[in-house]
Amino acid sequence: MKLTCYGGVGEVTGANYLLESGGIKILIDCGLHQSGSFSENPNWDPFPYDPKEIAAVFPTHAHIDHTGLLPKLVKGGFKGKVYSTPPTRDFANLLLLDSEHVLIQEAERLGKPVLYGVREVEELMAKWIGIPYHQPVTVGPMKITLYNGAHILGSGIVVVEAEGKRIVFSGDLGNSPAPIIGTTEKIDYADYCVIESTYGDRIHPPMHSGIIEDVIEETAKAKGVLMIPAFAMERTQKLLFEINELIENNRIPRVPVFLDSPLAAKVTVVYKQYKDYFDEDTKHLLKGDNMLFDFPGLKTTVSADDSKAINEVKPPKIILAGSGMSQGGRILHHEKRYLSDSKNTILFVGYQSRGSLGDRIQRGDKMVKIHREDVPVRCRIVTIGGYSAHADQKQLLDWLSPMRTSLRKVFVVQGEDEAATVFAKKVINDLAVHAEVPEKGKTYEL
Repeated sequence: MKLTCYGGVGEVTGANYLLESGGIKILIDCGLHQSGSFSENPNWDPFPYDPKEIAAVFPTHAHIDHTGLLPKLVKGGFKGKVYSTPPTRDFANLLLLDSEHVLIQEAERLGKPVLYGVREVEELMAKWIGIPYHQPVTVGPMKITLYNGAHILGSGIVVVEAEGKRIVFSGDLGNSPAPIIGTTEKIDYADYCVIESTYGDRIHPPMHSGIIEDVIEETAKAKGVLMIPAFAMERTQKLLFEINELIENNRIPRVPVFLDSPLAAKVTVVYKQYKDYFDEDTKHLLKGDNMLFDFPGLKTTVSADDSKAINEVKPPKIILAGSGMSQGGRILHHEKRYLSDSKNTILFVGYQSRGSLGDRIQRGDKMVKIHREDVPVRCRIVTIGGYSAHADQKQLLDWLSPMRTSLRKVFVVQGEDEAATVFAKKVINDLAVHAEVPEKGKTYEL
């Protein structure tokens, strides 16, 4: 077998791994590069392989940095099949269609051709096959099986067996156990592992439900606005789940809560279609009268007019809106309006990529530019690190540990340079397993 990492090396985004065996080529992930802007110039570079030669693609989960270039692959002549869990397929369809119009704007800004259109997404979905966890798929000499990564609903760990060897692709591993999606499955043995390292250099602070409770209570007491930039996938649903619990148990004041994200609303509908993928606690909760992701005071705003009408509602109020890194979407309009008031709070509950607007606010910039206007930042800034959907360093090591006696090498990917390098050294020192950050474009014989 041969492994070549074409993305996700020295960066969190753009995951793209080529695996070859017996003349058959498959991809694990085919993601968009995302950093300081929604997309980056590398997305317009030609693929370093011929899309026509790819027999199959196995996206680990639906996030755009793992699926965003799949329509471009189709546009380039890909004729194979795409395999994932059914939730990943349905979520990806929503996310890719949502990204299409943003990418058109990016292409115009960069003076580049349009990456893909709705037609390519439709052609892609016609090739996309949903498979459950633990049901193997054969592609040429390779047997591929998915396991629960517990990062987002339906996320998968990809295990490939061929030539008497076993290689595991972690995808993004969850901050486990997590509400709704449960616990990450562990793999008992492998010869090689390609593992993410987004938080490979740090440990999440303890996650206490009291933190978000306190933030809501304090903002409400100040008669302020709580802004939560949230990713439409998973983070929004977890927040709604937790706010629901707080309201059900009368632990927070009843203030208006706005889900100002058409995409998040659509994603939430898909969630409700895949209750079989919920963990046992959530399934038990649903046996009662509890309505998941719904509670008194919640209003979902779909139209632009509904979104603007939020401004007319007097504080205190809570606004959840995309995007999670404040790189676009409706959260920008709310930040532009409310960042300058010290009574208000902005709550970060997810990873902020270096250079993103969310990162600059989180790091304490006193002035930021939104829609070409300078906006002073005077509001309170709160971060809940433990709310991340990614495993931290300890969880990554614990997940690798059952494979330590059989592993020949660990490839550390999907982390910024420092995080990946620190984690590779940690694997060597703590698990006595050879680990390295692979070189982009270098082919490794397995």
